[in-house]
Amino acid sequence: MEILKIILLVLLAITSVLLTLLILLHKGRGGGMSDMFGGGMTTSLGSSGVAEKNLNRITVVLGISWGLVIIALGLIQRFAVES
Repeated sequence: MEILKIILLVLLAITSVLLTLLILLHKGRGGGMSDMFGGGMTTSLGSSGVAEKNLNRITVVLGISWGLVIIALGLIQRFAVES
């Protein structure tokens, strides 16, 4: 059980870093904090290319896998037999 926990922790670290990088790669949509202070001069808000759609799909899949790893680690922690 300890090996599985270590594997899940490594997987959690990798998915966390990748998820952070993928989220930072996304293009800003406007209407956020930068627009409040005069930084928003965005055009073509609705246009989304193939690369952006693929980035969205990859981010969603990685986010779901990150959540599943969190749940698995929680279940292992909850039902671990203390010896």
